[in-house]
Amino acid sequence: MSIEPPQTADLEDPLYYLKNMNTVVSWVVRHHGDLLTAAELRVLDQFLTLPTAPRALLVRMVMRTGELFRVDKLQYPELGVAQTDALAALIAGGWLDAAPALSIDQLFRLYTLGQLRPVFAPALQEAGASKTEPKGRMLALLQPRFPDPQPLADWLGPSAPPVVRLRHMALFDRVRLMFFGNLRQSWADFVLVELGHQRFEPVPLTPGSRAFRHRDEVDLYLAMHQCREWLDQGVPASEVWPQVPRSSDNAWLSSRRNRLLLELGRQAERQGERELALQAFGASGHREGRLKQLRLLERMKRHQQAWEIASQWHTQELSDAEAQGLARILKRVAARLGETPPPVTPEVTLETVTLTLPRPATGSVEYAVQAHLNRAEAPVFYVENTLINGLFGLLCWQTIFAPIPGAFFHPFHVGPADLTREDFVARRQALFDECFTRLADGSYRHQILQNYRAKQGIANPFVIWPVVTEEVLELALDCMPAVDLDRLFRRLLLNIREHRSGFPDLIRFRRGDDGGGRGYDMIEVKGPGDRLQDHQRRWLAFFAEEGIPASVCYVRWRDNGMTG
Repeated sequence: MSIEPPQTADLEDPLYYLKNMNTVVSWVVRHHGDLLTAAELRVLDQFLTLPTAPRALLVRMVMRTGELFRVDKLQYPELGVAQTDALAALIAGGWLDAAPALSIDQLFRLYTLGQLRPVFAPALQEAGASKTEPKGRMLALLQPRFPDPQPLADWLGPSAPPVVRLRHMALFDRVRLMFFGNLRQSWADFVLVELGHQRFEPVPLTPGSRAFRHRDEVDLYLAMHQCREWLDQGVPASEVWPQVPRSSDNAWLSSRRNRLLLELGRQAERQGERELALQAFGASGHREGRLKQLRLLERMKRHQQAWEIASQWHTQELSDAEAQGLARILKRVAARLGETPPPVTPEVTLETVTLTLPRPATGSVEYAVQAHLNRAEAPVFYVENTLINGLFGLLCWQTIFAPIPGAFFHPFHVGPADLTREDFVARRQALFDECFTRLADGSYRHQILQNYRAKQGIANPFVIWPVVTEEVLELALDCMPAVDLDRLFRRLLLNIREHRSGFPDLIRFRRGDDGGGRGYDMIEVKGPGDRLQDHQRRWLAFFAEEGIPASVCYVRWRDNGMTG
């Protein structure tokens, strides 16, 4: 059974952030309660029943960075005079520790140089340092002399502005993970955003579609997150490597582990741990890891091993960037070993045209070319990446929003969380096959138009509603053959992250009113001094190879009486 979507608060309510946090906690308790312990559920139930002011102050602290807060820095106008009593209630209720022991590092983060210098002047003098040392230098000198945490009063005396420590932060992080599906997003991504202005596709979030099936999978994610934080903090990769959790049969967790190993390999290589880097790249199933492994083998002059891996990989289906990188490696390694590299696809000749136009007073070069070429019988539209992506998104709408485990965590997703992961297509292969069957049997037009009208305004990662108008859509379906759409969509799915961009700026439709037949062509516009980017070249090469009509239009501005 699906769970009713939570409601979001109005930003005009001064306590909107509290209402949104209530939504998150209630959602996780209802949707993931079996993954929480009895003690955790009790804490969350107590949170939801706290009086308004203490609960609002607690949420404000949860949303901030860290667990330690100076009381004099907690100033929230919407709580007014109730804030003092709210703080006392949180301390009495065990939500805050009013007397935490502080390390010297924590002390220096919380207090200013002016507050610290008088206290540590004697210690600095004993260390032979100046009392005017900057804060960072001062901390470095004092750390060896004060290795142990102490209560605030022992550091700065009883008159220092008090500090409290937020308890249960680990539980709130666990709740945040189960709601967002990651720890990259902060509470502000939901709590401080008004979501009511945007419409989202309703995805049935059932127990069977959950990303986390068992509590130990949540623990596994948290362990991987800790490893990534260690790497970000500069902990040597050789120390992090033994802490990397085991692989999982959970597809989306395995994908995250692959990215963790990719980053570990990068850092190991930078730190001179080449063997560890090779091991990490090899264990990572991430597509970038394969090229990095081969390039590192090259640098280590292990050409035979590189050749064997690259030759095997060469037979697989690759994105353009992968194929390009692999071809370069194979060519270099083959020369080293006296082997014959696989044949290189000859570079295609791109169709080009040059226009000399009057420089427009306003507007871009693309709009200038659009205006110059536009005809009633052959209208031109400035669509860039929006049209092909939009047609794909409308045809495959139900597949994109299929309730695959690990794809959707809450009702406010613009698209699936695994959209750019390597197994995005494989996990939905049968559903995508149905979409391509529609292109083959002709039912695609009805499906696209039906979704366009039924889903109008609903967020979709491929559909930009203001640009994909019904006029453009109808013309595209009239003038673009299904076989071309099939080729375009299949290439898009080879690497969504890479292939969603690079499409030509303009598209010209031939209505067939003049008896010349229906058709279309795409036009990439380059103004003076502008050059084709790599991803644009790759799309244009694909068009040429597949016989899809496309060209590059180079524009010069008319000066001194020149005519075009």
